[in-house]
Amino acid sequence: MSNNENAFYARATELIKLANQQNQNTEIQTGEVSASFMWALARYNAWFGSTSFENKEQMQAKKQEMMDYYMERYKEMLDANLEDYIENFDHYRATQK
Repeated sequence: MSNNENAFYARATELIKLANQQNQNTEIQTGEVSASFMWALARYNAWFGSTSFENKEQMQAKKQEMMDYYMERYKEMLDANLEDYIENFDHYRATQK
């Protein structure tokens, strides 16, 4: 695994640790943590996407392209992770709440 891949997974692991930490609060349902995570990612990606433009008209012109890009990447990542969980279901579920 390259240094870039290591850094990629290390960043992702830190975010997952935060979600898991929040999930330990018995007053918060797991779905609430997931919803907050999705909203935060959408907000971050909207900000990140905005950094490529000089004005809102340019951003508006590329909005659908950005939506398509992010949705396709998320779909690919979700599919890969669902397949991984299906393949390793008993092992993963045995170590989770």
